[in-house]
Amino acid sequence: MGRVNEKLVAFLNNRWLVFVAAIWVQSCAGIGYLFGSISPVIKTNLSYNQKQIARLGVAKDLGDSVGILAGTLSEILPFWGTLLVGALNNFIGYGWVWLIVTGRAPVLPLWAMCVLVFVGTNGETYFNTVSLVSCVQNFPKSRGPVVGILKGFAGLSGAILTQIYAIMHFPDSANLIFMIAVGPALVAIGMMFFIRPVAGHRQVRPSDGVSFSSVYGVCLLLAAYLMGVMLVEDLVDLSPTVIAIFTAVMFVILLTPFLIPVILTFSSETTAYPEQEALLQQSPKQEPARSEPDGHEVIFSEVEDEKSEGEDLLPASERQKRIAQLQARLLQAAAEGAVRVKRRKGPRRGEDFTLGQALIKADFWLIFFSLLLGSGTGLTVIDNLGQMSQSLGYNNTHIFVSLISIWNFLGRVGGGYFSEIVVRDYAYPRPIAMATAQFLMIFGHIFIGMGWPGAMYIGTLITGLGYGAHWAIVPATASELFGLKKFGALYNFLTLSTPMGSLIFSGLIASSIYDSEAEKQAHNGLSQLQSSSSVWFSRLHVDAPLKCDGAICFFLTCMIMAGFCAIAGMLSLILVHRTKGVYYNLYGKSRASTLS
Repeated sequence: MGRVNEKLVAFLNNRWLVFVAAIWVQSCAGIGYLFGSISPVIKTNLSYNQKQIARLGVAKDLGDSVGILAGTLSEILPFWGTLLVGALNNFIGYGWVWLIVTGRAPVLPLWAMCVLVFVGTNGETYFNTVSLVSCVQNFPKSRGPVVGILKGFAGLSGAILTQIYAIMHFPDSANLIFMIAVGPALVAIGMMFFIRPVAGHRQVRPSDGVSFSSVYGVCLLLAAYLMGVMLVEDLVDLSPTVIAIFTAVMFVILLTPFLIPVILTFSSETTAYPEQEALLQQSPKQEPARSEPDGHEVIFSEVEDEKSEGEDLLPASERQKRIAQLQARLLQAAAEGAVRVKRRKGPRRGEDFTLGQALIKADFWLIFFSLLLGSGTGLTVIDNLGQMSQSLGYNNTHIFVSLISIWNFLGRVGGGYFSEIVVRDYAYPRPIAMATAQFLMIFGHIFIGMGWPGAMYIGTLITGLGYGAHWAIVPATASELFGLKKFGALYNFLTLSTPMGSLIFSGLIASSIYDSEAEKQAHNGLSQLQSSSSVWFSRLHVDAPLKCDGAICFFLTCMIMAGFCAIAGMLSLILVHRTKGVYYNLYGKSRASTLS
């Protein structure tokens, strides 16, 4: 009996169980991706116009990205408490919206509806924060794959929830709002005691590579399966039984990763690997010598700040020798009054930063503005994909919406995998993967802007992959450069760049250019109608909503976004140059010792 209890405790404290529970929470955390499905019923039932729906969309984007409170609470409350707050936000926000839309509660002013949508969508920031922080702490040496997989499932959650809703056959489509309010909240509450740090750095095994490969296989299988199911359900009129079978298979695929912690716990003995037990513990820093007659510690910051560019890339023995020589010279010079000895303030790259300490660092703002330009242009394409495809003459615009969600998912998973190869096999800074994604997005914007036949398929593929990659690479990079202690607050501050980018590129640039081109086309059409003396028809034409046709509608917007993606890539390359030494210390030393 004691043996069984021991195995059960080991199972409950297995870091792979935490990871799988986080995957399931993330699978329903992308609430904002379903706004396009619920906005028509809100518009119809509440008699809103398009401008009012657009304001609700802005509230949704803000709720999806403003996670400062979630990051702060994750440092105060236990993780289960933070998840519970997120579940309550989700349930109250969208539950109230459902009551209003279905006539069970009085209609509120538009500003109040925006608040409800904000609160409901903001619940997913709590799900994201807890899932990412706990799993990054449990897998400190596999941050890229972990973040990529978790963010990938969040991107795919819209398709997962839509497939679940397809088997319910509610007569009123407003009940999709009810499912959004209840489903994610129930999953989060069910998993809230499983998602937590479990000293995962002491559970490293040689089989971890196989486990990650298995999860990647599940990711690819699920993406391919959902893509096929969506296409079949769109083209063929299926019976409820067939749809139920499709959904059951999806659940089986989602449950498959659960076998990993089961097999690892019950199939063999847990093997300890002492050399890997201290991965999260603070390694002794090779700090400059400190010497003062009164015994107080003095840090010669010049040793760290004024050393040559290639100092960190030298072998450890040579580097320590040079630092010791520099310390001796500085100590002698300080004694003679030739130099001023100052105390170093704040942590170094790779140590634990608070949000306030990170905000005064150039590296942090390089990440922020690179993310603003890269993800902001990608989100602009996602938000305007319907109008983009319509302007190019495509009737089935929802096909591109479904496809870009799949590419977004694969970009997140692939971005984490690719960036991990960069740092693990080559000890090169992870931001090089972000720069690669941003330079690729240039071609995606160009393809969409040119409007060539079939270019929308290629453009959405490239843009979806590049946009998704940001959300695997940026969190891992932030945790490596600024530590894990305040990772929740740091990550949620960085996510503020996305709505800012969307406001600039979509709310200002894309909408202004589209309306301008639509007005030109309407004016030309009106001139032709007036020349035919059809006064009544011309008035009807003036009252009709403006619509733009042709590649010209988004050509200039896409070219501008391509240019800003190039700037984003350059910012990422600057970050690469600045952080070479940090990544060598994080990964190069272990790689060199492994090779030797």
